[in-house]
Amino acid sequence: MTKIRDEKYLKALGKRIKKIRTEKGISTYDLSYESSVSRSQINSIEKGSINTTICTLKAISDAMQIELRELIDF
Repeated sequence: MTKIRDEKYLKALGKRIKKIRTEKGISTYDLSYESSVSRSQINSIEKGSINTTICTLKAISDAMQIELRELIDF
């Protein structure tokens, strides 16, 4: 049961990150460059297929010039 619950949150987080990124007109390439997070990791996060660290989320939010809490406001 935990796995299903976790998948729900991981998918919601990924969807939220992708939504903000696309609204800001930021490509995965640019986000990767600015955050020092690999494009493959960003793609996996956006798909909800990996459980990333808080430090990675902070790097992504900084690169998109938003507060970290905006990423998890879903």
